[in-house]
Amino acid sequence: MVMIHPFKGIRPAAAFSEKIPTLPYDVLNSAEARELGADNPYSYLHIDKAEIDLPETLSPYDEQVYAKAASNLQAFLQKEWLVQDEQPLLYLYELTMNGRAQTGLVTCTSITDYTEGKIKKHEFTRPEKEVDRIRHIEACDANTSPIFLTYRQNKQIQTVTDDWKTTHTPVYDFTSFHDVTHRVWLVDQPEVIEQLVTRFAQDVPALYIADGHHRTESAVKVGQKKKEAHPEATDTAEFNYFLSVIFPKEELEILDYNRVLNVPIEADFLDRLAEAFTVTKTDNGKPTQAKAFGMYLKGQWFTLTAKEGILSDDPVAGLDVSLLQNHVFAEIFDIQDVRTDKRIDFVGGIRGMEELELLVDSGQWSVAFAVYPTTMDDLLNVADAGKIMPPKSTWFEPKLLSGLFVHDLETN
Repeated sequence: MVMIHPFKGIRPAAAFSEKIPTLPYDVLNSAEARELGADNPYSYLHIDKAEIDLPETLSPYDEQVYAKAASNLQAFLQKEWLVQDEQPLLYLYELTMNGRAQTGLVTCTSITDYTEGKIKKHEFTRPEKEVDRIRHIEACDANTSPIFLTYRQNKQIQTVTDDWKTTHTPVYDFTSFHDVTHRVWLVDQPEVIEQLVTRFAQDVPALYIADGHHRTESAVKVGQKKKEAHPEATDTAEFNYFLSVIFPKEELEILDYNRVLNVPIEADFLDRLAEAFTVTKTDNGKPTQAKAFGMYLKGQWFTLTAKEGILSDDPVAGLDVSLLQNHVFAEIFDIQDVRTDKRIDFVGGIRGMEELELLVDSGQWSVAFAVYPTTMDDLLNVADAGKIMPPKSTWFEPKLLSGLFVHDLETN
């Protein structure tokens, strides 16, 4: 079973609850972050992407950037834009988008649980991305953004959190990017905190990373390094835990994560596709079922329906993204490593089918593929099997805002 750990959250003072939180660092490039933070001195981007306060010619991975992040965090605390709770608490974080709500428990989770496989992953990480967050966490001496975790819903835990929401007033309630409403409650009664800690310890066998594999690896490595540096510290030292938001998988939605290719289209392309797929013209490329794909080529949408011979019961090989990768990208275009091949790019489903049409019609890309969304059961099944999904298999919406919660890595 898994451990959850209450913590003294660093979070926005009430007057700044709508001004500080922002989109996560990894969904914005430096130029977008500069534009978003330019007229808002309270934006958490001044901490999470501190290069926006330094010359544009400077690398976002320069040592000055991490030092600036640390000094900006201290300035936010000194000015009391961010404040720290006096006692260890738990928090509830509800996000509502397009009428659908999901509520996560904001807590800290255990490095030991991660290293022992109780917090399961489904993606590989890239060392250069880990190094960036390691340097950021070390400079700030804090987990500066949360890991997005999920688990199979537990009715007793659900009852406790639902009851708390209906009987208490949220400390934050605002609408932000993409018209998402964010509400936060403090869980500050010791008996309720203990009840939730006990329920996870007794009833929840595993947690799963939904989003944030690089942040997880980075937080774990920083914690392990700090533990070596402080052998006298107890197991309750904050560096033994990392900031997380845990959602029941039943409340989450994965959007499609679509693909565009910049490749020569040979005259026999449709015939080659027909070896593995039934190819039909259509007016709407959005897939309505698994194992069917939309393809936009030369102003025309097609539906590609996978033939029986390429289907698989394997939790990875049977994924829609795997079928497309193995039987189109690799076999026809020799795109073997989508992480490094410049002929492929990825388009989050929140941008719609129109974005795929625009990218192809502009001539920037030659063909687009719309993918039926990976399911939460797919994700958990892959993780339970100890396997890894292909890159860019999942796109979660809504995004957790950064700046609502910071976890101080104090040593005692």
